[in-house]
Amino acid sequence: MSLAPAVTLAALRVLVVAVGAIVFGAPLVSQTVTVDNVTIENVTIVDVVNGKLFPNMTVVVDGKRIASVTKTRPNEPHSGTVMDGAGMYVIPGLWDMHVHVAFTNDATRIQSTSALMLPLLIANGITGVRDMGSNLDAVLAARDAVTAHQVIGPRIVTSGPMLDGPTSRYQVIIKVTTAEDGRAAVRQLHDRGVDFIKTQSLIPRDAYLGIADEVAKLGMRFEGHVPDAIRAREAVATHQHSFEHLLGVFGASTTIEDSVIAGKKPSNAAILEARSESNEKAIIALLAKNQVWQCPTILSDLGSAADVVSDPGLPYWFKNTVDGWKATSLRRLNSTDAAAADVKQRFDRWELSLTTKMHAAGVPFLAGTDAPAGFDLVPGASLHSELEWLVRAGFTPLEALRTATINPATYLGRTKVFGTVEAGKIADLVVLARNPLASISNTRSVLAVVADGRFYSATELNKLRLRLLELAAK
Repeated sequence: MSLAPAVTLAALRVLVVAVGAIVFGAPLVSQTVTVDNVTIENVTIVDVVNGKLFPNMTVVVDGKRIASVTKTRPNEPHSGTVMDGAGMYVIPGLWDMHVHVAFTNDATRIQSTSALMLPLLIANGITGVRDMGSNLDAVLAARDAVTAHQVIGPRIVTSGPMLDGPTSRYQVIIKVTTAEDGRAAVRQLHDRGVDFIKTQSLIPRDAYLGIADEVAKLGMRFEGHVPDAIRAREAVATHQHSFEHLLGVFGASTTIEDSVIAGKKPSNAAILEARSESNEKAIIALLAKNQVWQCPTILSDLGSAADVVSDPGLPYWFKNTVDGWKATSLRRLNSTDAAAADVKQRFDRWELSLTTKMHAAGVPFLAGTDAPAGFDLVPGASLHSELEWLVRAGFTPLEALRTATINPATYLGRTKVFGTVEAGKIADLVVLARNPLASISNTRSVLAVVADGRFYSATELNKLRLRLLELAAK
């Protein structure tokens, strides 16, 4: 077993200070409006469980909790900051359930990415993220800094580095070869305080089974890729808690899963040729029966040049990265390889249809993006795009909204703490200008955010966005 190099403690101190200094002009100070009491009056509450709207409501936040949710009474006095929410809608804080906060071991890149990414998520109404692979020291430092209100960012649950096989190309990994390697890596990460274990595609079979065994002994969960060496039904049997990117489902829906397990990597054309309707139905039924969560990250696979052209988030991300996405889009548009384009289109349609069929069968879903480690994945804006893709796959706006609100709370076993707008829960809230049940695109109309009790007014959000635009341009 080998552990990827960590960021030094000195570099981490620079990182945490820099996040505050670069974005806000002073180390360790967020400079947002932070108050003990916030009242939002005359607002319509969106019930993400039952799909009902409750107009003319008053939500009172006291510290980090929602103190009360009641009918608005005219001229009722309130202490602290009062926001008139007339014509507006309040939803629970959104979650992006697949991100990478520190997807490198380069301290400079970690610093620049975190300084832009973490506050950008808040500006888009995302108050929680599941980090699916990051430099361990850096992501734990970021998690702690956000919790301590030292920097602006969403609450973070994290795996730390991913577990992968000895030939992995990624930086933020622990390489495992044997069952004992897998067990040792799980114990190491458990002792460092990660929230779960993330598996990658190249883990050898014995190492994967060792991971599953050790996770169970420690009362942890493991989630991520179904490795190439493991059948999807085996991952279900070992209680892998989530499948990312529909990996495992593709192979199980064909007649060539055994050859994939044996180490033969088929092309997408070969996979499409080997599709089996009966096998597809069988794996979907198994996933539904066992309620195995899916985080399909549709945008990361199906994103196109058209998406880049219409992406409102582009000005908020690093110019050199965005220029690369544009160049990639032009290459795709100028390509004369009609056969390759046809295969991609057919595979994309199949991926979307699998999402549709699993959803119809009752398989539970989470909204996640893989931001920023991919094509056209601006942190924050990309989650709204992912929700739109879920609607294209047959979800209603309410069902799509659930994948980023109540479903993450259910998945994490924390429905008593967040996921709905109710008294006693953590004050993670988003105020929208438009009704998200009428159109899921309306989740983009963020007017104000409450994150862990911290109030970001429309004015403060606009100040924040202007600073982030400036940082992205540099």
